[in-house]
Amino acid sequence: MGIRFILMVNKQGQTRLAQYYEYLTIEERRALEGEIVRKCLARTELQCSFVEHRNYKIVYRRYASLFFLVGVDNEENELAILEFIHLLVETMDRHFGNVCELDIMFHLEKAHFMLEEMVMNGCIVETSKSNILAPIQLMEKAS
Repeated sequence: MGIRFILMVNKQGQTRLAQYYEYLTIEERRALEGEIVRKCLARTELQCSFVEHRNYKIVYRRYASLFFLVGVDNEENELAILEFIHLLVETMDRHFGNVCELDIMFHLEKAHFMLEEMVMNGCIVETSKSNILAPIQLMEKAS
């Protein structure tokens, strides 16, 4: 399948956005997020951005006050996922203008919409920033 989940977390470990591409109960999600966030936030900037946890490979990157964490299958290419995270941040930057935690909090539906345009059923389906943002711009124009 590829991508299992995408999390956006602040420096305090609070989840700001969570998107899952496999079924997990709320309790399982809460436990998984807590374990992964503690593990990733405890690492220094000198350590690599890949962590193995349970049956996932976690690829993460910090941008300003937000951590972007992506859980993938063990066979997935880590560098490709780092590029995906960078593309996601660049797309949000283009829309929000230097995206920050408050943009995610106050425009959560737009952040989810961008993710839904980029990833379908755990597979990356769109990488063009203009194609990702076009439906959002149409919705804003119509409202």
